[in-house]
Amino acid sequence: MIPLLASHTAFPRVEMALSKPNGLLAMGGDLSPHRLLTAYRQGIFPWFNEGEPILWWSPDPRMVLFPSELKISRSLNRTLKKGHYVVRTDSHFSQVIQSCAAPRKGQPGTWIHPEMISAYMTLHEMGLAHSVETWVNEELVGGLYGVALGKVFFGESMFSCVPDASKIAFAHLVMQLERWHFGLIDCQLKTAHLASLGAREIPRAEFSQRLCELTAYPKQPEKWYFDYEPIR
Repeated sequence: MIPLLASHTAFPRVEMALSKPNGLLAMGGDLSPHRLLTAYRQGIFPWFNEGEPILWWSPDPRMVLFPSELKISRSLNRTLKKGHYVVRTDSHFSQVIQSCAAPRKGQPGTWIHPEMISAYMTLHEMGLAHSVETWVNEELVGGLYGVALGKVFFGESMFSCVPDASKIAFAHLVMQLERWHFGLIDCQLKTAHLASLGAREIPRAEFSQRLCELTAYPKQPEKWYFDYEPIR
């Protein structure tokens, strides 16, 4: 049995998470800003289907990207240099999260349901959740969103309507975070897509230690503006 969280119950230690399924730590509680921010600082995130109890996870190992380790393939580099797109931040957070929530081919549903959308919209209004968006001809064609605490960006989801649109947003995000001296991007779970961009797995213990150090920094400005030189 996994622990059931009441409204004021603290999270169990992440070391208590199950190995099967990997990282399942607790259930219940709520998606209030206080609960979510406490979870992120401890390396815990919510992931559950609509109509189910809230499930909290802390997998071991953890998929992360160190900004200096970003890998840009030749094909992506060619795309980045075309300059046919515009990258914006925090201009249409609601549209980004709704696009991430849209059903995908081969998937029966989505974990980004109205309860989750409402919770992250609140974090966005607090200046803690951010979107990075790829626009072509004034149309949103891809992007991502996540939560920034101190010098850590906790990635949540990304989407693409055209090839490489989410990769464009991600590459620009990583280069800006490196300029801001962010130490870590949390990718949660291993995927081939993220691995191709340089993400790798590290032990949960190491991840937790890095979080303690990096989330202690002050947060960035409430609305993000990227200030690096354009890719050409």
